[in-house]
Amino acid sequence: MKWLYDFSYLTRTIHEGLSERFEPGTVVILEMLLVGLTFMLLFAVLGLVLVYAERKVSAVIQQRLGPMRVGKWGTAQTLADVIKLLLKEPLINKDADRFLFNLAPFVIMIAAFMAIAALPFAKGLHAIDFDIGILYVAAVSSLGVIGILLAGWSSNNKYSLIGAMRSGAQIISYELSVALSLLTIVVLTGSLQLSVIVESQADGWWIFKGHIPAMIAFLIFLIASTAETNRGPFDLAEAESELTAGFHTEYSGLKFAFFFLAEFANMFIVAGIGATVFLGGWMPFHIGTWEGFNAVMDFIPPIVWFFGKVGFIIFLMMWFRWTFPRLRIDQLLTLEWKYLLPINLMNIVLMAFLSLMGWHF
Repeated sequence: MKWLYDFSYLTRTIHEGLSERFEPGTVVILEMLLVGLTFMLLFAVLGLVLVYAERKVSAVIQQRLGPMRVGKWGTAQTLADVIKLLLKEPLINKDADRFLFNLAPFVIMIAAFMAIAALPFAKGLHAIDFDIGILYVAAVSSLGVIGILLAGWSSNNKYSLIGAMRSGAQIISYELSVALSLLTIVVLTGSLQLSVIVESQADGWWIFKGHIPAMIAFLIFLIASTAETNRGPFDLAEAESELTAGFHTEYSGLKFAFFFLAEFANMFIVAGIGATVFLGGWMPFHIGTWEGFNAVMDFIPPIVWFFGKVGFIIFLMMWFRWTFPRLRIDQLLTLEWKYLLPINLMNIVLMAFLSLMGWHF
C-alpha cells in the first residue's frame, strides 16, 4: 500500500520494467502512449460522473429527483446518453467549411489533454512537472477558444458565429483575472512549479496562510474560471434562449459529444488548478500541533485529498450555475473590466506587501 502515498514507487517500477525489455526510444513512446490512454480513460470516467453529478445537484436545488429510471437511482442514464450520441448520424451543413468544422472538436480536446498533463494528482503522480507549471497551464487551457472560434466560423450559421465571438471575448477577458489570482499565490511561494507550490503547503494551505488577500484571490479565481469555462451564469456562448445552442448548434453525434465532454474536462482542470494552488493539492489538512488529528489526516491517501478538493470546487461551480440567472454580455464584460480586474490588481499589490513584510503564516 506504500504506492498509495507516494506514486513515484509505482511509476519507477513501470519505467524500470519497460527499460529492461525495450530500447530507450521505444520506452519513451510506450510511456507516452500509456499516459495518453490513462488520460483518455480519466476523461471518459469524468464525463460520466460529472454529467450525472450535475443532473443530481440541479435536481436537489430545484427540489426534483433528477434521473431515476435508467439504472439504480439513474446511474446509467449518462451511459445511455453516450450510446445515443454515438449512434446518431454526423450531419454537416452543406455550406460549412468541412475541414475546419471537423477539426474544431479535436482542437478543444487536445487543449484539455495538454492542460491536464501538468496537474499533480498525488506525490509522484503527474505526467510533466514543469518549472513554469502555472504559466504552461494558463497558456494551453486558453487554446480551447481557438476550437470554439473555428466551430462558430466554419458552421456557416449566424447563431454559431455570434456564440463563438461571445466566447472569444469572454475567455480573453476572464483569463486575465484567472492568471492574476494565481500570481497572488506565486508571490508567496516564489515558484511557478505546481509540485513546489503543493509542497510549500505542508504546514497549511495558502488560502488560510495568505490571510484575506488569498481568500479574495480564491473567490476571484472561482468566478473568473467559471466564466472562462463558459459555465452558467456566464454561458452566453451557448445561451439557449437567444442562440439555440451557440457555437455547437450545427454539431451532432460524436463531435457534439466532444464539445460536451470538453466542458466538463475544463471544469475538472480549473478545479484542479484551484485545489493545487489554494487548497494544498494532495496535501492533507493539518492544524498546528494537533498531532493526533494530523496523524489521522495523514492516513487518508493523497489522491483522495486531491479528488475531494476538486470535487468541492466543482460542486461550487455547479451551485453557481443553478442559483444565479444568466448575465447579459455587457454585464459580463463590465464585471471583469470594471470590478474583478481592478480588485485583482490591488489584491496582488497588497499580497506583495504582506510577503515583503513577512506578515503571513
